[in-house]
Amino acid sequence: MRILLAQNSRYYPAHGGGDKSNRLLMEALAAREHTCLVVARISQFGHREHELFLSELASRGVPNESDEDGVVSFERAGVRVLTVTNRPSLRAYFSEQIQSFQPEVILASTDDPAQVLLEPALRAYTARVVYLARATLALPFGPDCAFPSLTKTEMLRRADAVVGVSQYVAGYIRRWGGIEAVHVPISLLDPSPYDPLGCFENEFVTMVNPSAVKGISIFLALAERMPHVHFAAVPLWGTNATDRQALAQHPNITVLPPVDYIDKLLARTRVLLVPSLWAEARSRIVVEAMLHGVPVVASDVGGISEAKLGVEYLVPVRPIEKYQERVDDQMVPVADVPGQDIGPWYQALDRLLSDHGHYEQLSRASRIAALEYAANLSVEPFERLLEETAYHTKAPQAASSAVETPAADPLAKLSPEKRQLLALRLRAAALRTGPWFPSIQGAAQAKLRLFCFPYAGGGASVFRGWAEHLPAGVAVLPARLPGRETRLGEPPFDLMEQLIEALREAIGPYLDQPFAFFGHSLGAVIAFELARTLPDPPACLLVSGARAPQLRRDHVAPPPPADEELIQELRRLDGIPQELIDNKELMQLALPALRADTALYRNYIYTEGPPLACDIRAYGGTGDERITRWHLETWAEQTTKSFSVEMFPGGHFFLNANRAEFLAALSKDLQVIASL
Repeated sequence: MRILLAQNSRYYPAHGGGDKSNRLLMEALAAREHTCLVVARISQFGHREHELFLSELASRGVPNESDEDGVVSFERAGVRVLTVTNRPSLRAYFSEQIQSFQPEVILASTDDPAQVLLEPALRAYTARVVYLARATLALPFGPDCAFPSLTKTEMLRRADAVVGVSQYVAGYIRRWGGIEAVHVPISLLDPSPYDPLGCFENEFVTMVNPSAVKGISIFLALAERMPHVHFAAVPLWGTNATDRQALAQHPNITVLPPVDYIDKLLARTRVLLVPSLWAEARSRIVVEAMLHGVPVVASDVGGISEAKLGVEYLVPVRPIEKYQERVDDQMVPVADVPGQDIGPWYQALDRLLSDHGHYEQLSRASRIAALEYAANLSVEPFERLLEETAYHTKAPQAASSAVETPAADPLAKLSPEKRQLLALRLRAAALRTGPWFPSIQGAAQAKLRLFCFPYAGGGASVFRGWAEHLPAGVAVLPARLPGRETRLGEPPFDLMEQLIEALREAIGPYLDQPFAFFGHSLGAVIAFELARTLPDPPACLLVSGARAPQLRRDHVAPPPPADEELIQELRRLDGIPQELIDNKELMQLALPALRADTALYRNYIYTEGPPLACDIRAYGGTGDERITRWHLETWAEQTTKSFSVEMFPGGHFFLNANRAEFLAALSKDLQVIASL
């Protein structure tokens, strides 16, 4: 495909998260042999600025050409880049490039909140327009936006596809704009390796882009309260003159320049602070820091929780709810910043800076979660979306007025103060839920609670992204067992009876609504044994990649495998990303949970009992050598109700290899069982 990116900001070199994400996205598409062109600009036009930009490229060894019309062209990683440096009309130049390049797809984004380039993109009748939403602040509707606009909302409705950088952003657009937005990964990462850089002895507690919306007030308050701690601030697009003056008044704050390669900054960072007060869309620097083992303390706001990947710390804040009708010297909307409770931030940071063991535990947990996420991150879902958008006829879209406050939303009539009170109550409830089911707080209104139990060594993140593929009334509730993710410091269970007893106690309060159990491999056995202990069975037991438990009658446990034998078996089953298996450091961190889980199943002996009074659905892979269709069909003996088996292409982990096909079948079964 011929793909054109409309970038109403710098493309390269640039240090903003959105700019970097756009660059990595285009480079990934170019690597897959698409023809990619970028039209970008520098922040201010002029001859002097033009010369400075040329100097920046030269210092990075980037060959370039400069024409008399104030446009600098160069190529990076297979992407041709045209940067406007001294030309009166960016919009007119962009329109010219549309005519000459003849793209099949034009990418526009919230990095152009004024929609300067979106309007000519929509006029290009032969090209499809895909809008990348990277910040709710820059959208023209809803409670997070700075400048609401019905006109701009209608303009956005004309895009052929809208993609949110996170589930939070996609949901926001659907809810407040009435636009069918989706989420696929558009915030890619630099290629590996990701060296471990987090160190208890590193110099700084660091904040990037200190500004009002990013929470500079919290950063300054911590610096004042902890004068013995060395802090570092890296000014970027949001940092205005007032912010710089405030930073200069604190002798324990060092102002550092932006860097092209984030690892240079992280190598000096002990803890990264992300105290955002606006509805952060996702925050790529959170994942980047965690990849390198740098602990992150971040606001529990917007999409940051998705970036944290289930690892603590998420700290509550009072988010910005109102913006003034003006911008500052950085062209950022001026926010009315509410007062903040610095106590939770101080407690979190003080513990990380004083408890070496806790620091190392969080560093390891962060790195494991982020490396697993990175190993599964790919441009391919976005590429498929582009292909579907480019080659399919767009369905006509009825004209409609922008929906600023949907009538069906029960929160729409609440004042900001009542919304804040509700949010605080929900957080308190979340704290009471304990660590076993981290998503339970969002399941109150669900028609069916689907409790999911992972395979050996797996955590709650195994089921990330399932909810968007299942019926709307289903709440996906993964179990987070001890010894993994945020529970890395807890000893894992190696006896089934003890695990089931703990799970029964933890899950009891949440079985007051219709529920079902899903488990893959070891998780299927856990789900089955847990269901047997309950006074009322689940609506359905869904088992995957596991032989029926009665096949382990009179089982004699074999000797435990050596570490190398265990790793080779994982490699053969293709159940853990190759990058993790090949990383000896991370495998040493993951092995305790893996060894405990294999012991859990190795020592498991089935005891006779009545069959379950619930439906059972079994799933398997046609290429799974150990779990055949016959092994799955024997599950029929464990139910007095309906039973079925469905097979999918793939081996033991077919549910990852053929994720879309499997989740479609699971969704269909859930609709039948639960009458959704």
